[in-house]
Parts: sequence; C-alpha cells; structure tokens
Amino acid sequence: MFPKLKLTQHSQQGSALIIGVFVLTVMFLLAASLIRIVGDADESVNMEVWGTRALFSANSGADAALAELFPVDGTVATCTSVSSTWTPPNNNVGFHNCSVTISCNTANVGSVVQYRINSLAVCETGNCAGNSDSSTCLRVSRQVEVEARGN
Repeated sequence: MFPKLKLTQHSQQGSALIIGVFVLTVMFLLAASLIRIVGDADESVNMEVWGTRALFSANSGADAALAELFPVDGTVATCTSVSSTWTPPNNNVGFHNCSVTISCNTANVGSVVQYRINSLAVCETGNCAGNSDSSTCLRVSRQVEVEARGN
C-alpha cells in the first residue's frame, strides 16, 4: 500500500553525533549536580562539628564558673569572684581556636540568692582575621545559661 522509503547512507549521516552530544550534556549536568551535593554535605558536617565544639566549650565555661561560685570547701562566693573569661587547656584538641566569655548576675528573692551564669563560646577556623566575610572563615558561636541558688 505504501511504498517503502529506502534511506541512503548519505541521508543518515550526523544522527549519532547529535545523540552523542545530548548524552554527554546530560552526563555533565548529572556530574555537576553530584559535585554540588557532596560539597554541601561536607559543609554541613563542618558546621555540625564546630557547633558541637562551641557548645561543649560553652558548657565547660559554665561549669568552671559554677566551680568558682561554689568552691569545694562549701562556701558560697559572689559573682565578683567569677572570671569573665575561661581559657581552655592548650593540650586539648577539642577546644582548639575557641574562646569563652562568662557573665554572672545575682538576684535576691526573699532570703535566697539566685545566680545566673551566661557562657558564650566562639570557635573559628580559617582566615577570620579582620574580615569575617572571607570564604575561608568558619565562625560558630553557642551560648549556655545556667541558674543556681545559694544562701
């Protein structure tokens, strides 16, 4: 009914080239997407690690302030005896490049003295000197607040 069209070899040239270019383009887009996903995952792991370091540094600063406020001998000190900063030990890798600032406030409720200790830890890595907008700077801060009662 319909005549068969016989295509010559000359009319079929170039179709494999177009398919090949299309496949290469799709593969390039997939590879670029995977590279971006892996980079984002790496950055989120770094933020999580440095955030955990900052949180534990803030907790340690609050613990040190509580130890100064309530010494082992059973006496109760005042907020003036609490240091405004806590310096992590140098030989401990977990506190590397972290600084802790501590504040202490008191409030009298009847005959009870309430203490509020605020510990702010900032941990940083990379080129954070001067310009914090640097692409190699990673700065994370965590804050812990502790309340305690004394006589």
